[in-house]
Amino acid sequence: MYSVIMPLSEVLIMKKCVVVSDSFKGTLSSLQICGICRERIASVFPDCEIITLPVADGGEGTVDCFVTALGAVPVSISVKGPFGEMTEAVYAVLDDTAFIEMASAAGLPLAGDRKDPGVTTTFGVGELILDAIGRGCKEILLGLGGSATNDAGCGCAAALGTIFLDRNGRSFIPTGNTLNEISAYDCTNTIHLLNGVNITAICDVRNPLFGENGAAFVFSPQKGADEEQVILLDKGLRNIGALMDTAAGYSVSQTPGAGAAGGFGAGVLAFLNGSLKPGIEAVLDVLDFNRIAADSDLVITGEGKLDSQSFQGKVLDGVSGRTSVLDVPLIAIVGMADDSAGDYRAHGIDAVFTTNRASLPYEQLKSRAAEDYAATLDDILHLIKVSGSFRRSS
Repeated sequence: MYSVIMPLSEVLIMKKCVVVSDSFKGTLSSLQICGICRERIASVFPDCEIITLPVADGGEGTVDCFVTALGAVPVSISVKGPFGEMTEAVYAVLDDTAFIEMASAAGLPLAGDRKDPGVTTTFGVGELILDAIGRGCKEILLGLGGSATNDAGCGCAAALGTIFLDRNGRSFIPTGNTLNEISAYDCTNTIHLLNGVNITAICDVRNPLFGENGAAFVFSPQKGADEEQVILLDKGLRNIGALMDTAAGYSVSQTPGAGAAGGFGAGVLAFLNGSLKPGIEAVLDVLDFNRIAADSDLVITGEGKLDSQSFQGKVLDGVSGRTSVLDVPLIAIVGMADDSAGDYRAHGIDAVFTTNRASLPYEQLKSRAAEDYAATLDDILHLIKVSGSFRRSS
């Protein structure tokens, strides 16, 4: 039997809460969610230490998250955009570490109505890396999300000194449509430039470089490719993939994540001597999540939709894996959830709450997303507060 035995003024107090939520795509950014949590948690638990860690998956918004969470300093420079035109791109620097999202120089939004993965380039991304090196950066965290390209990172490598030769021995800068014309490449200049520089690319896909599950077939249609072009792009990826595999002495092309960002994942491995890491794991490492969350009373996470993909390398998967080891309670606030997610408790999430309180279709949620999130969080916080005033009576 349970009974109320003490006034609310004497309830147990939540001393520390960590918020690390993905965005709700199209409705709420991770930064907005963190802001709501700071305000609402403080209103219910005014003495609680509230730590908010905005996160992103490597695409647009990744740099903003590091600027907010770590105090990294934004750097704005002019670089070549996806079609070679000059565009303003931003990355961030903290000590000797640079945070770069390829989307700032080669992202799909920059393509506008001209989407064409056959001619777009990652050259501007290489220019961002070059600028960061010039500022003394030795660690580069490169987000591979939201690309408009399918050039396997050749443009980026060319900006950093890699030479690509066609079958007539002439040098050129390959794009998606011309990958099949590459007969050889030489990374000597790039390797020399990157000596002492560690590049870690973060991505949340595991696709190989080519084939039915590769970059062209899976991702290029959303970048503007029709069926005929998909086949052409895949043929080019097969060509450069074979050259990469031979030069590296192992199957670069089949490495999980090689197909990320139009094959840029493979380019990071083959041209930049970098490494690939699941996005959320790399982000949580940089944010020092384990140390921050170890003594917390509660961690709040979430995403727009809880489904079968949630525990395949996404934010909920990364956070729940760590809180389980730390033995810290974890609550997920999500926009909506479906049965395909399965048993979320088996993944270390203690409870899930949805913000779609009025059971509205997605199209109607955007205008009230912040209000719904705040209301859901308020209910959770007051439940925690009330539960502290109950104990088992004899």
